[in-house]
Amino acid sequence: MPFDRMIHLMSKRVRWSRDQRLVTFRLYCRTPFGRLHRNNPEIIELARLIGRTPSAVAMKAVNFASLDPVQQARNIAGLGNASDEDRTLWQEFEENAEQVAAEAEAAYARLTGKDAPVLETELELPEGPTEVERTIRARRVQAFFRTAVLASYEGRCALSDLAIPELLNASHIIPWKVNANRRADPRNGIALNALYDRAFDRGLITFDASLRVVISRRVHIDDPPVFHRQTLLDLEGRELRLPTRFTPDPAAMAYHREHVFVER
Repeated sequence: MPFDRMIHLMSKRVRWSRDQRLVTFRLYCRTPFGRLHRNNPEIIELARLIGRTPSAVAMKAVNFASLDPVQQARNIAGLGNASDEDRTLWQEFEENAEQVAAEAEAAYARLTGKDAPVLETELELPEGPTEVERTIRARRVQAFFRTAVLASYEGRCALSDLAIPELLNASHIIPWKVNANRRADPRNGIALNALYDRAFDRGLITFDASLRVVISRRVHIDDPPVFHRQTLLDLEGRELRLPTRFTPDPAAMAYHREHVFVER
C-alpha cells in the first residue's frame, strides 16, 4: 500500500480532537472557499502541525463550509459530510462567537508558538499587570474577527472595492462594547475602508433593510468640496457588496440603524 494512502487511512481512524477542529475551523474562516483544497500551502502546513493529511484537513474545512448558509445556497457539490462534532462547534460559534474565536486562536498559539499580532485598533483593551489574560484574549478575538471579515469580503471594501489591506478595517455593526458574544462574529462585521469605517462607527452612514447606504443629515452641508461630495454624498443609495460567507446579520443591521445611526 502506498505510504500516503496508509497515512490517510490511519488518520481517518483517529478521532479529531477539540483543538484540531478549532484550528481547522479557524482556517476555514480565514480562507477563500476556492482555496480549500489539499494543495493550498496553508492547509499543507496545518496538516503537518496536527498530524493529518492535507486531504483530511481540506475535507474538514469543506465540512464546515457545508454548515454555512451562504455556501448551502450555492448548492455546491460535495458539501454535507459534517459530523455531529462539527455541527456542535458551528452551533457554539453561532451562539457565542467570542468564546469559540478565543479558543481557536489559543489552540493555534499552542500549536505554533505564535500569538495574535497587536493590531492598530480603537478598542478599549484592559490595562495593568492583572489584566494580561484578558488583554491577550481581546487581542486574539479581534485578530480572528478582522481576518474572518476581510477574507469574507475577499480583501476589498464592501462599498468602494479598495483592496489595500493597510486601509481596510473590519467594522463591527453592533459595537464591540455592546455585546461581548458578537465581538468575533463575522456576521456582525463589514469590510470597509478607513473613511467609511469611521463614518459607520460614528453613525454618519448606515444601511437600510435592502442593504443600501443611508447618509446622515449631518453629512449634508452647503457647497460641499469635491472630495466630500464624491466620497460621502454620492454614496447615498449604493448597495453593499455581499461577502462570500457570513452575510451581515439583519438584526445587527437593525440595531445599527436604531442605536448607532445619527439621523440629524
